[in-house]
Amino acid sequence: MDNTLKDFLFAKDYIRVKLKLTKTNHFEIKATINGVKGLFILDTGASNSCVGFEAAQKFELKKVKDSKILAAGAGATNMATQVSKNNTIKLGRLKIYKSALVLFDLSHVNTALINHNAQPVDGIIGADILKKVKGIIDYEKKYLYLKKLV
Repeated sequence: MDNTLKDFLFAKDYIRVKLKLTKTNHFEIKATINGVKGLFILDTGASNSCVGFEAAQKFELKKVKDSKILAAGAGATNMATQVSKNNTIKLGRLKIYKSALVLFDLSHVNTALINHNAQPVDGIIGADILKKVKGIIDYEKKYLYLKKLV
């Protein structure tokens, strides 16, 4: 009986999405927000999924409002944020409805990526989404497994 993680998770109604390891040792994932494709970093340490301010128009974000929450991460602190609710995020074949996204200045993240010869990204897929879809990362084979939402 040679059961693999893939076989085990497929039997439990998971799908899988390919991840790409960047030169900065981050996993990149392709995602679609409100029907528009983008490139994201998969970050289990980010509490919220987010996009850069400049991506609000690109992804046709819904109901963007100023937020009292200040963002911190990747060497930057106290950054102003906005929030957008009721977005549809698609990872692989899985659609996640009514998703909230935090908007903030991602330029410091993209500057660091570009300085290390990696592609700039539109945002970050964080723990909020990963928890919702019971995400499991296969680090060796570079796949993200997501539980189909019922």
